[in-house]
Amino acid sequence: MLRTILTTAALLCLSQAAFAQELTAEQRSACMGDYEKYCKGVTPGGGRIIACLAKENDKLTPACKKVLAAAEKK
Repeated sequence: MLRTILTTAALLCLSQAAFAQELTAEQRSACMGDYEKYCKGVTPGGGRIIACLAKENDKLTPACKKVLAAAEKK
């Protein structure tokens, strides 16, 4: 049981760290709540988190939608 809890905690930390590396500080701030709500289980890398957030676009906060719209223009 303890091993499962520790493994889960480690995976959550790693996924948040990878999420942080893919986005700027502004993007992380704007989208962290949406990421945790809709995309927490997504394996980071290769734009998968951005793609997940974009897929959930109709449910995202306005601030996160703005960040994603700007990212699409790049």
